Amino acid sequence: MRPFHLASTLEERASSLHNLPVVTGFDAFVDEMISVVDERSSLQNYRRIETISDLGTAISKSSGHSSLREVVINQIDPGGCAINMGDGLASLGVPVTTFASAGDPIHPAFAEYANKAELISWGVDPGRTLAFEFADGKLMFSAVSQLQKFHPDVLSDHLKDGRFRDACRMASLIAITDWTLYPHMTRCWEYLFETVFSELDHPRFFFDLVDPSTRSDTDIRAMLGVLERYRRHGEVTLGLNQNEANILSRLVDGKETSATDCESASNQAVHLRESLGLQSIIIHSVRYAVGANASGTSHALGPYCKKPKKSTGAGDRFNAGYALGLILDLPLEDSLRVAVFCSGFFVREGRSATFSELVQFIRDSEESQ
Repeated sequence: MRPFHLASTLEERASSLHNLPVVTGFDAFVDEMISVVDERSSLQNYRRIETISDLGTAISKSSGHSSLREVVINQIDPGGCAINMGDGLASLGVPVTTFASAGDPIHPAFAEYANKAELISWGVDPGRTLAFEFADGKLMFSAVSQLQKFHPDVLSDHLKDGRFRDACRMASLIAITDWTLYPHMTRCWEYLFETVFSELDHPRFFFDLVDPSTRSDTDIRAMLGVLERYRRHGEVTLGLNQNEANILSRLVDGKETSATDCESASNQAVHLRESLGLQSIIIHSVRYAVGANASGTSHALGPYCKKPKKSTGAGDRFNAGYALGLILDLPLEDSLRVAVFCSGFFVREGRSATFSELVQFIRDSEESQ
């Protein structure tokens, strides 16, 4: 790889971004970022519980007793994969239109996002997530009963003004996120395919399921059956984190699978692609990302951050970076590298990168190699 290859490639293609609109949908959440206090030394200063395992130990010690732990709400953010991925893309200069369950009227948490991208709410109230952040990951607890109202009847009413159909017709990519927490989403995908997507000329889709651990095997298989219809009409990329990939592998193979490095994850991506019949599978973890498509497999090692400033939403910024590679028609390896640098910037700065910041971040890394 020649010096500054990826950074220079992005700079050369930057002028095309305004002609490559993206549609994202359909989840929206109000996220509260939380730390758990281990010991407070003053009104202003405290030491947090650093790891999930440390919290587990503290909880275990409380078994059989009453226990109280102080939490600190560090910030309240607009959330949801469609919102976060849209934020990542819009910050890079990509025109984004998001159709989401952002409330009616739109919840104030999404005001800043609505200044970056076009946000159209389909009326249903957003979910709420309590995101407990630690140095080694995060625990997210979501209130989602309101999302039961997101179903084809609601979509039918909101499709009448034609904005969704028009946006999808113009889109270089349609990103569909968060199947797991919306109980009627499989029916919604079927309805949208029949009424909108089947009319498009070979559309390009990106799907992110969100951790399907709480859904039954029957539900997951029904969803995968709908994906089959999408891939027969257009190009489908399924983005998974490592845990999600392991769940699908178990469903496909009938046995526990746990990839732990690039080689095993690459083999897993190839097997899932072949088994599910999709055009592309990408899998990412904290330290690596792999992908498999018709051209073969590739991987990228992320710029690992030991103490992230913010981790909630990092996977969505990874998806934004990969989507940038897709719409710019970058090779698989370069798309994966853009993705890991987008998430790497986010965990360090606690926000999405602008295009110039991303290019400089990549250039600094290339220069140091």
